[in-house]
Amino acid sequence: MSDSEQVQIRSCTLADFGAIASIYNEAIATGSITFDTRHFEAQDIRAWVDKFCDRECLLVIERQQRILGWGIVKQYSDRPGYRVCCETSIYLTFAAKGQGLGKMMQTALLEKVIELGYHHVVVKIVATNDDSIAFHKGFGFEMVGVQKEVGHVADRWQDVAIMQLILPQVPPYSP
Repeated sequence: MSDSEQVQIRSCTLADFGAIASIYNEAIATGSITFDTRHFEAQDIRAWVDKFCDRECLLVIERQQRILGWGIVKQYSDRPGYRVCCETSIYLTFAAKGQGLGKMMQTALLEKVIELGYHHVVVKIVATNDDSIAFHKGFGFEMVGVQKEVGHVADRWQDVAIMQLILPQVPPYSP
């Protein structure tokens, strides 16, 4: 792989928000990956990032200055008792799937999760997304339940699989 083909994962910048929205819109259009249904613009992504606390982040994966995907770490809840728990998500442009980029992003997200002091990671996946469920199992996530008919998208009820990963470190208590 030449230097120009190398992949980089980094924190997003304002200039990335349009590409992030575009990738998310691909997923929204399927009606089977996310429960968002409206079209997103760069300003919508900026609104997400502007609301982040100091333990949340949005990463992008790029090759040749082209954003191919993004991953997010967000707190599970703002209630103090949940301070050890976060939620992650990954979205890749469909053209970039099958190239190992998801594995690279997941690895980077889990490193960030540890850096941010989390102990418990949750992912919520549309239950029919067998590829994503298998992908997360490969990283040690385990299925802890399925919420039946929790979403209604594309004129059908959808179930959500809840998976978790418990990390060995336990962050120190800080109220």
